[in-house]
Amino acid sequence: MQIQINTDHHVKDSFEYVAENNNFEEIVKNALGHFKKHITRVEIHLTDVNSKKNGFNDKRCLIEVRVVGIRPMTAVHHAGNLQLALDGAIEKLKNSLEHTFGKMKKH
Repeated sequence: MQIQINTDHHVKDSFEYVAENNNFEEIVKNALGHFKKHITRVEIHLTDVNSKKNGFNDKRCLIEVRVVGIRPMTAVHHAGNLQLALDGAIEKLKNSLEHTFGKMKKH
């Protein structure tokens, strides 16, 4: 499972991203490890919606997962910091993957 993290220039230069960057990849591996034989690639897009201005839930995480044999799946979550945005998007994506694979087992 290949993991690629993309950021806008506001996130890339932020202290929060620099401090947590190494941890983000491990979080994704741990959370989606159950599905790793089905996933070929994970792309994470982290953005700061308000750029330099402070705001409520201004961090956005979009995750796109390439799954063998079906179309790519995505999940988006907004939160007050990058870690919470990533966690929320992963949780939504896990639910979608479990639902999709559950339906595939029934048929």
